[in-house]
Amino acid sequence: MGLDTAQSKPHERLNAYLADDMAAVNDLIRARMASEHAPRIPEVTAHLVEAGGKRLRPMLTLAAAHLCGYQGDHHLRLAATVEFIHTATLLHDDVVDESGQRRGRPTANLLWDNKSSVLVGDYLFSRSFQLMVETGSLRVLDILSNASATIAEGEVLQLTAAQDLATDEAIYLQVIRGKTAALFAAACEVGGVIANAPEAQVRALNAYGDALGISFQIVDDLLDYWGTGATGKNIGDDFRERKLTLPVIRAVAAGDATQRAFWQRTIEKGDQRDGDLEQALHLLNTHGALESTRATAIQWADTAKKALQTLPDSELRGMLGDLADYVVARIS
Repeated sequence: MGLDTAQSKPHERLNAYLADDMAAVNDLIRARMASEHAPRIPEVTAHLVEAGGKRLRPMLTLAAAHLCGYQGDHHLRLAATVEFIHTATLLHDDVVDESGQRRGRPTANLLWDNKSSVLVGDYLFSRSFQLMVETGSLRVLDILSNASATIAEGEVLQLTAAQDLATDEAIYLQVIRGKTAALFAAACEVGGVIANAPEAQVRALNAYGDALGISFQIVDDLLDYWGTGATGKNIGDDFRERKLTLPVIRAVAAGDATQRAFWQRTIEKGDQRDGDLEQALHLLNTHGALESTRATAIQWADTAKKALQTLPDSELRGMLGDLADYVVARIS
C-alpha cells in the first residue's frame, strides 16, 4: 500500500486498510452511475464523484461490516448506496444554496445548470434504492430510506431556521442531526445489520455515527469563521449566505441590544456591508463563541469514541476512534 501509517491521517489509514473494498465500491459506483440514454447523468455525477472527496461515509459502512465480522459482498452495495445518497444531497444542496464552488472546484449547477443538478440528484437517489434492494434486507431498506427522509427534513428545517434569530441550539442540533449525522449514523448501522451483529453492537454503531456526524458538522460550521480557506470553503461563506450556525447562535445569545441589532441586519435582513464580516468575527471572539463551539465539537467526538467501547477491540476500532479525534483536530 506504500502508506506511512505513523504519519498518515486516520481517514487515509482507514482507506488503506479497506483498499480492496474501496476499489470495488468505486468500480460499482462508476458502473451504476452510467446511463445508456442520458449522457448528461455520468457527466454531472463524475464531476462530483471524482472530485477527490474522502469517501468517508462509504468507508464507515465498510469498516462497520468488517468490525462485525462480515464475510459477504453486500457491504459493497451499501457503501455505494451511501455515497450515492450523499452525492445526490450535495447536488441538491448546491442548487438550494446557489453555490458556485465545492471542494475548490466549480459546482455542477454552475458548469451545467440547476435543472441538470436536481434531476441527476434524483437519478442517484433512485440508483441508491436499487442497490439497497439488491441486499435483500428489509431492515437495511428501512434504515437508509428513513435516513433519506430525515436528510430532506433537516434541509427543509434549515431553510426556515437559518435566518431566524429565534433559532436556538436545540433547533440547530435538530438541523445538523438531519442533514449530516443521519447519514453517518445509517452508514455505520447498516454495516452492522448486514453482518447480523448483536443488537447492542448495531446500536453502538448508530450512536458512533450520530455523534461523529454531529461533531463533523459543528467543526465544518466553525471552520467557516476559524479556517484558512484550505478546506475549499471561503472564510465567511456561511455569514454571507446568512446561515445561523452554532457560533453565531451563541454570540447572539450573549450579546447586548446593539449587537443583536447587528445580527438582525446582517443575518435576518441580509443588509451586509463592508467590514461586517470583521465585526462578526470580533463579536464571536468577544463572547468566546468560537472556543465554546470547539469544546462542544470535542464533546461529541468523545461521545463517538465512548460508543465504540461496545464493539470488538481491534485495529479497525482504533482507527474509528482516531477518526473522531481527527474530525476535531482540523480546528486545533
